[in-house]
Amino acid sequence: MTARRRKVKRRSYASTVRTEAARQTRQRIVDAARQLFITRGYAGLTMQAIADRSKVALDTVYATVGTKPELVKLLVETAISNTDQAVPAEQRDYVRQIRAASTGREKLALYARAIVKIQGRVAPLVRALEAAAAAKPELGTIWREISERRARNMKLFAADLVATGEVRADLTLDRVADIIWATNGPEIYTLLLEQRGWPSTELETWLADSWARLLLVS
Repeated sequence: MTARRRKVKRRSYASTVRTEAARQTRQRIVDAARQLFITRGYAGLTMQAIADRSKVALDTVYATVGTKPELVKLLVETAISNTDQAVPAEQRDYVRQIRAASTGREKLALYARAIVKIQGRVAPLVRALEAAAAAKPELGTIWREISERRARNMKLFAADLVATGEVRADLTLDRVADIIWATNGPEIYTLLLEQRGWPSTELETWLADSWARLLLVS
């Protein structure tokens, strides 16, 4: 191996190490922020507290995740995608599985399973977000944006469901989307699983069965 190739290899290795270190730092910051937001609310989600908990400099927090409102949006987005980055709906694994499924019931069962897992991560954040939104209009704006995007994504899901030919003839695409949108949020998850103690598998089955009864031909 020539000296030049060894030099290039060392640079590539050093770059890989730096990239991984940056990823781990970012993940520590996000994890710390999530716990603080859930346990202390927006007021307790100070950038200094995040820096202290994640053991980084305050400037690093700002450089990595931006301002507090941007951070809150990131927390919700990454909870939805279950990754360290926001992921568009069409690139999520469960969406690909749903689109590959051939029947309406299969699609609804896959979505019910996915949404229960998602809400397990998102519901605590939403409660903290809603509690702070009245005093912080920018947080209300963030939640409306996410909610409206969820409604748009439901239209895509509804269209995929209608394409199976199994949806009731008296239901429009918009109505199908609205029914799923109204029942896939954190509210039902919180009521049935957290407050009434339903097992997650039972909630999955109930959602899939309810959607099938409401939307599909018998």
